Amino acid sequence: MSQPSEALGWRSVGDLVGNHPDAPVALIGAPLNERSLTPGRCDLGPKALRAVLPRLSTYDVETGLELDIKVHDAGDVALKAVSPFDAFEPVRDAVAAQAHRALTILVGGNNAITRPGVHALGLAKGLSSVGVLTLDAHFDLRDTDQGLTNGNPIQALLDDGMDGHRISQVGLAPFANTRRAHQKAEAAGISVRTARECRQRGLAAVVVEELERLSSLCEVIYVDFDIDVIDRSQWPASPGARPGGVSVHDFFDAARAIGAHPKVRAVDLTEYDPSLEVGDLGSLTAGRWFCEILSGVAAR
Repeated sequence: MSQPSEALGWRSVGDLVGNHPDAPVALIGAPLNERSLTPGRCDLGPKALRAVLPRLSTYDVETGLELDIKVHDAGDVALKAVSPFDAFEPVRDAVAAQAHRALTILVGGNNAITRPGVHALGLAKGLSSVGVLTLDAHFDLRDTDQGLTNGNPIQALLDDGMDGHRISQVGLAPFANTRRAHQKAEAAGISVRTARECRQRGLAAVVVEELERLSSLCEVIYVDFDIDVIDRSQWPASPGARPGGVSVHDFFDAARAIGAHPKVRAVDLTEYDPSLEVGDLGSLTAGRWFCEILSGVAAR
């Protein structure tokens, strides 16, 4: 049988996403925008990611991989004008509803979606069964005395009783955090890996080390990709991105390594603000991240 013509189109990653109840991977949109420390439009992230997927082929010319993993699109959680406090149960329950799958991909939205995502993995056996890995320029350890924001999901998890030894933070940027936050992380037992260390040793290598460390302590792992960890010259579409962040190439390699780890059961993408796009650099970067995650799952 002859191959179908590619004259006017090709098989895209968008073709993998749809109503697939038996798919090993689920996609959930979490367009949470309230209480962002820097006002923006992170709520537009899920729509922008879905819209770019038809532009991405299923074929990786570098490895010869042909993606063929179905992704069940579970839709968006209704979060318009909803605070992080009120978003907790809806986001947690949406992620928990996909717990039977190999991986759930939660697309924000601001970083306040991370805490309910982590709690979803801990519903069965408690937070002591869960490890957390963040790729982020920031500690997200701001105090919670003024309520939940996108600047304190890790502090909120510590307040919830999570053991800091089960948290790894990778890609932390200079002059983007406070001494107090650093001291809080160290006192809690959080593993701290800076952007410089990631550049010198390789982000993927550092991530693999932290995944293995967490694997020895936990049954399942949640990974937060706060995309402002990428150098701002390559990623302008987050208010918190800074010059000197990790390279986008290293970010993609790390995403594939994370997707391949069998204990990683949920990942999120946060702080993508399409209103800060330069051309379509942001959406294409987020779409490539999605492809790398799926490529990792394919290698399990």
